[in-house]
Amino acid sequence: MNANAQPSISSDNARSDARRNTTPTSDGFTTANTADTSARYPVAVIGAGIAGISAALAAAKALDDADSTGEAHGNSQKVLLIGSVEGSNTYHAQGGIAAAVFDDDSPELHTRDTLIAGAGLCDPVAVSVLTAEGKDRVNELIEAGVHFDRDAQGNLVRGLEGAHSRKRILHAGGDATGRVIETDISHMVRANPRIVQSDAFVTKLDFSHEDPRIITLTPSGTQTVQAKRIILATGGAGQLYPYTTNPAGAYASGVALALQAGAEVADLEFYQFHPTALSIKDNFLISEAVRGEGAHLINEKGERYMPHVDERAELAPRDIVARENFRQMMHQDGRPVFLDVRPIAEHHPDMPLAEFLAKRFPSINAYLKENGIDWSTQPIPVTPAAHYYMGGVRTDLYGRTSVPKLYAVGECARTGVQGANRLASNSLLEGLVFGHRAGIAAVTDPDGTIWDPRPLDPADGASTQDDDVRNLGKTLGISLSPIDVQAIGAHSTEAALEEIQKGIRATMWKNVGVLRTAESLKNAINDLKHLHDSLRQLANDDSSSTPCTPAPAVLRAGYKTVAMCTVALAAATAALAREESRGAHARTDFPDRDPQQQKSLAWVLE
Repeated sequence: MNANAQPSISSDNARSDARRNTTPTSDGFTTANTADTSARYPVAVIGAGIAGISAALAAAKALDDADSTGEAHGNSQKVLLIGSVEGSNTYHAQGGIAAAVFDDDSPELHTRDTLIAGAGLCDPVAVSVLTAEGKDRVNELIEAGVHFDRDAQGNLVRGLEGAHSRKRILHAGGDATGRVIETDISHMVRANPRIVQSDAFVTKLDFSHEDPRIITLTPSGTQTVQAKRIILATGGAGQLYPYTTNPAGAYASGVALALQAGAEVADLEFYQFHPTALSIKDNFLISEAVRGEGAHLINEKGERYMPHVDERAELAPRDIVARENFRQMMHQDGRPVFLDVRPIAEHHPDMPLAEFLAKRFPSINAYLKENGIDWSTQPIPVTPAAHYYMGGVRTDLYGRTSVPKLYAVGECARTGVQGANRLASNSLLEGLVFGHRAGIAAVTDPDGTIWDPRPLDPADGASTQDDDVRNLGKTLGISLSPIDVQAIGAHSTEAALEEIQKGIRATMWKNVGVLRTAESLKNAINDLKHLHDSLRQLANDDSSSTPCTPAPAVLRAGYKTVAMCTVALAAATAALAREESRGAHARTDFPDRDPQQQKSLAWVLE
């Protein structure tokens, strides 16, 4: 086994040790220790998806290594992991994890596919790190016993997804890859005495002290935690939209925390809409792997349309498929298109289709069955839904941000890997690779270390001196200084704040969605500025002489609403600034790519 690999998750000793030494937290994530708010942590990780867990495990190992060489950390030093496994984006991921671990594949081929999908905005150096180290990290998971799917002979099952030139997608539990990987690697966390966990709600990062502070809400009130280094791994931002495959906690909290701390963000105009979410109820994701097995997209006339749009048909990059699905829906008054899985039977003639679907896609099959749908006999209605944010907190190749001592990894980060359009199943890999890198860097970076970002222009010979970094507050002509959420909570209710959240989602879907125009984006900015102003007025409301003490639920809703409004404004402003169509950003008033705009835009709050 690789010397850098974590202990085997299938080890009976590790599992039994974990059971003996663990304490359940209120969110159900059992950990080796619970957090001590009086402690001074060398590293605190905010978020417990694959990126956060990878960072925490790597940081814990780096502390162990420092102890073994006498570099003065002491085995009492712990890594704090804040967050819930079940609430992470990773836990809900279906499609799989891409890696060049098979003999007919290579990191170079994986790099090529990623660069093509990224529509000219991927950083080639970052992508090479992803594919080369991704192969190593995934092999470590395989050796550690993560339960990837295998055939009757014990060989790893390989899947094909859109824009990949090789079958390189590994799945676990059929269409429950994220849940299985999270469950397996969480055993490593529980068995690691270096890692403690809190399920606190993070409200603010304070870098005005030598050791940064993390301000949190807990059932017992506000608490402050000190950490020498902070790693953001908070996941995505799908809750900015009414139709999303993301869990409730994916509301751009990490990007908002970083902006308020003064960090640069980039590529916020690029949001990937998954082409095929179920159009009923809670937009259950119908994995791209279903199309990889041979399913067809059809309109309500029963006509297959993707072969006329792209030579890769249903396996074209997601932005192409999502836009065509949206156009087809507009041609039929907004009604959904359909995914027909019956052609899959041609590829598996030795097994009844219903049996194959139940085995290959157990989660989807069970969900559809619960809702009275037999997809083996009839097409299912689907719609595009907000799925993955390519933009985020700008980082270097080790997760460092423009704010010293702050790191970011996973979906909340912008590493340069995803470009203008993420290649399918690269997101789990990015979290794994860059979480590992950031965890080590957070422990080993000397005091005074500053980030070393790659240029925003991916062209050869480009320099960071030419980076285009803009001021959001000045661009919008408004103050984006912090809003007093305690005051909002004293003058509002959870229901009222949720209504404001609905307004944010509605304007984002209508105006900053799959297809955009200057008019729609200006409308979004005006709507969002109005909502932001209403939040500030609410905070400054002194009409009540005896404001109430806000309940924790109201405060959480207040922080969430302010974060959503801030990032939505930034996203709409970035989308208006990019006057071209590229990757997941589609402007119908600028339908073509502009070579002069083949570079990323970065922003600071004020």
